Amino acid sequence: MDAWKDGQYYRADELTISPYDHGFLYGLGFFETFRTYNGQVFLWEEHWSRLSSALEDFRITMPFENDIIIQAVEALTAENNGADGYFRLNVSAGVHDIGLQPNSYERSTVILFRKPLHNVPRGTEKSAVWLQTVRNSPESGIRHKSHHYANNIHARFEVPSLASIEGIFLNSEGFIAEGITSNLFWVKDGKLYTPSLETGILAGVTRDWIIKNSPIVVEEGLYKEDTLNEADEVFITNAVQEIVPIKNLNEKHFLGNQGPVYATLHDMYVECIKKEG
Repeated sequence: MDAWKDGQYYRADELTISPYDHGFLYGLGFFETFRTYNGQVFLWEEHWSRLSSALEDFRITMPFENDIIIQAVEALTAENNGADGYFRLNVSAGVHDIGLQPNSYERSTVILFRKPLHNVPRGTEKSAVWLQTVRNSPESGIRHKSHHYANNIHARFEVPSLASIEGIFLNSEGFIAEGITSNLFWVKDGKLYTPSLETGILAGVTRDWIIKNSPIVVEEGLYKEDTLNEADEVFITNAVQEIVPIKNLNEKHFLGNQGPVYATLHDMYVECIKKEG
C-alpha cells in the first residue's frame, strides 16, 4: 500500500480526490513532510503542532487524533517490509460547492502518502545558486507549509537538479530568506546565523531543532546578500535531508562538510535521532 486516506489504505493507482475539494479548487490545504528512522517519526510532536497551527488559522477541522496518523505510518511501514519511508501528511479543506466557504471547513480530506526514501550518504555536499525568483509573502501572519507552492515551483525551474543544487531566495526587500525546499544557516568567524521569520520564511522543524540545541547561540536577523557571500560555512536543513553542507554558492566556496560547526551539529542531530529511536 502507498497511502492512507480518511481511514482506508490505498495503492497509488487507487487514490482519488474530488475535483470539488477546495484543496484543488482554491489551493487550500496544508502538509507536513517527514521520514522515519527504524519505523519511528523523528520530532513528530513538532510536525503535528505546526500542522495543527496552520489548520486552526484557516478554520479547517482535523478529524483524526495524532495517534491515528502514527498508526497509519506504522501500517504503511509494515506493508513495505518494514523499510523506512518518506511521508507526506496532507490535509485539504475538503469537498464543498464552488465558491468560497464563509465560516469554516469541517469535512477535510486527510491523506498520508508514503514513498521510498532516496538515501544519500550523510555529509554529501550540495552547491547553491541565487534565485531570480523573489520569495513571495506569506498568505497570513506567518508562513504555513501550504498548497500555495507556485512560488517554489517557479524557483525550481531555475535549478537543473534539486538533488545536487539548492536555490536561495531573497525576499522582496532584498533580505536573504530560504532555499526552495530548505531553511538556511551560515557561519562567520565562529558565529552562527539564520534569517529571521520576519523575512517570511517557513519555521522549519529542523531549523527550530538547531536553534534550540546548537551549542553556539544562533543569531536570527535580516541579512543582505553580501553577508552570505562572506560566510565561512553554509548549510541547509529540512526534515527529510537533515543537515546538508553547501560547498559553494555560485563562485564562492565554503568549507562544506569540513566545516567544524556543521560537523558538530550533524553529530548532535544523528545522536538525537538514535536516542529518540
